[in-house]
Amino acid sequence: MVAEEVIVRPVVTEKSNEEIQQGKYTFEVNKKATKVDIAKAVEKLFEVKVLKVNTMTVKGKTKRVGVHQGKTADWKKAVVTIDTVLAEKSYLTKGGKSVKMSKKYKDSIDEFMGA
Repeated sequence: MVAEEVIVRPVVTEKSNEEIQQGKYTFEVNKKATKVDIAKAVEKLFEVKVLKVNTMTVKGKTKRVGVHQGKTADWKKAVVTIDTVLAEKSYLTKGGKSVKMSKKYKDSIDEFMGA
């Protein structure tokens, strides 16, 4: 799946706005997308480091207009936790030499609230 097809739109509610301070962002995603697909899409589109992805299927509600009754569509929601503390990673190479690596990631998603 292409990254633009995986993420449908951000979900903006009171609860999702409160979770932004903890580095958790909520998106409506494609129903066929997996957690790995969602993590890769968010990392590619927003240039952040994804730590964890929680997904859930939201069942549609029964709606009524006059005597006619119908059901809204089911959709999939993903809560993505990003790394807000960007620290340098160090590892040992073959020769036993310590190498520090720091990737250029953002610590928040600015496009989420339309800023």
